[in-house]
Amino acid sequence: MGFAKFLYGCYILSCMESDTVAPVEMVADGDIMASVEEGPTDQFILADVTRDDAYLTTPLADAASLPAWR
Repeated sequence: MGFAKFLYGCYILSCMESDTVAPVEMVADGDIMASVEEGPTDQFILADVTRDDAYLTTPLADAASLPAWR
């Protein structure tokens, strides 16, 4: 029974759709800025300053370095 489950699992994994996220159409009309807010926990902030409430924050320690983004 264990081998049959293994084969079934391999079949399911091999037949899965590789990219289930639909592509998103992006409009390049924003003005994006990044900043570091110092405090008890330094925060990395990425914001579209042309829109209200369009920002992301993460602890600076968890943010990707510039070479990692390239």
